[in-house]
Amino acid sequence: MCGRYASTKDPALLAAEFDAVDGTGDEAPGADYNIAPTKHVMAVVERKPADDESGEAEVERSVRVMRWGLVPHWAKDLSGAAKMINARAETILTKPAFKQSVTKRRCIIPAAGWYEWKAAEGRKQPYFMTLGDDTSLAMAGIWSVWWKDDVPTVTCAVITMDSLGALTDVHNRMPLLLPQDRWSAWLDPTALDPSELLTPDESIIEALELRPVSTAVGSVKNNDPSLLERVDLS
Repeated sequence: MCGRYASTKDPALLAAEFDAVDGTGDEAPGADYNIAPTKHVMAVVERKPADDESGEAEVERSVRVMRWGLVPHWAKDLSGAAKMINARAETILTKPAFKQSVTKRRCIIPAAGWYEWKAAEGRKQPYFMTLGDDTSLAMAGIWSVWWKDDVPTVTCAVITMDSLGALTDVHNRMPLLLPQDRWSAWLDPTALDPSELLTPDESIIEALELRPVSTAVGSVKNNDPSLLERVDLS
């Protein structure tokens, strides 16, 4: 599961890193070291520009703002969003809430890293999983648009899978992390069968740092760079 993560770069930096344009406008959230469900986040998509009236424009890769917690277009309201922050890779192609998005609306959700809690001696110790070198993790995601009174709400979810390697000692689930050579295939809106891409890349997993961090991250009221700093467990 991925229930908290951090995103520390502004949209211009993310656009450069993911070879995209900044489509966030005035909506871009600032650096967030403790992203919780239903917060607004940044995601990378490939779509035709919204102002393309001719229908002849090329597909464009852009950084957009979305609300974390997928709401299918047929939902009655937004109340279930907090329970839909993750979508399991094993069932995403068949679950009614996810199957349309995974075939037609895939995205990348950039992250500096994500948090998980490990049970240890009667307490839970948070860990921050990161590459540790200022390279963003590309978490595979899906998105959807929910409408009310002609006003759209764009929402997203992180795809998760069984943990591998050292991560299994912290938590049994992890985000599906995409290497750079899969970005184009994952984002391609014309590719309707992503099943071959729903597999882990072990080189990324092996490169992850599993960093113990302060228990302060457990409260969404705490949100500053100190949450990412390693703590001494001894």
